[in-house]
Amino acid sequence: MVKGGLIHPHILESVAAAGHGAQILITDGNYPASTKTKEDVNKVYLNLAPGLVNVTDVLKVLVEVINIEEATVMAPSKGDKPAIFKEFKRILSSGTDFNEIGRFEFYDKCVSNQDLCLVIVTGEQRIYANILLTIGVVK
Repeated sequence: MVKGGLIHPHILESVAAAGHGAQILITDGNYPASTKTKEDVNKVYLNLAPGLVNVTDVLKVLVEVINIEEATVMAPSKGDKPAIFKEFKRILSSGTDFNEIGRFEFYDKCVSNQDLCLVIVTGEQRIYANILLTIGVVK
């Protein structure tokens, strides 16, 4: 029995097998994970019901077990930045690079990304709550 914040067996397996530069995508409930990610990537569906589990819940657990050197988010082309971006920045360490790219660029990045090793689909209801994490080195 694992003791700690991360106990999901499939997520643990993917994180343990990942190395520097590998990437993990955490999606909101609207993200089309079946068509906008690599076909052969490991997918974990945590979307039990709308609002369960949230992207930030997953991110809080992951920052405890992996070093994240970069985060890329899907940003709207117009209007204010989604409030969740501030929450992402609060959860991530201050040294984490934070990048914003457009919706279709984000989709393209996730479909063609050879470094993508895990997709975690959540029941997050906030829009533009998708975040692509790049694993850093262990210091």
